[in-house]
Amino acid sequence: MREKLFEMGAKFDEGWHADNKKPKGKESSGETRAPEKHRLRFRREKRRGKWVTLSGPFALSAQEIRALLKRLKSRLGTGGTIREETLEFQGDIVERLKEALQAEGFCFRD
Repeated sequence: MREKLFEMGAKFDEGWHADNKKPKGKESSGETRAPEKHRLRFRREKRRGKWVTLSGPFALSAQEIRALLKRLKSRLGTGGTIREETLEFQGDIVERLKEALQAEGFCFRD
């Protein structure tokens, strides 16, 4: 009975996903770069009346980016999260974030 469920010839094996997105838990690019090889961009957005500072893209492993986020949050005294390859911080802290990342050895795009 189950075999005749999809008679059109479509194969639904493990490589197929209904939402056409990458499965969670896998990195978007396997390439990791040294901090001085990064060219980071900064952006500010207003969400629900509050400022959010975005910086990225980071080409680091998942462990490295989590450790970097933890160090930056404690140094800046603000909350933050990881979204794809960017870091999001609460508040308008672009200048302070640039100083902290520069101390970590990262470079920026002008």
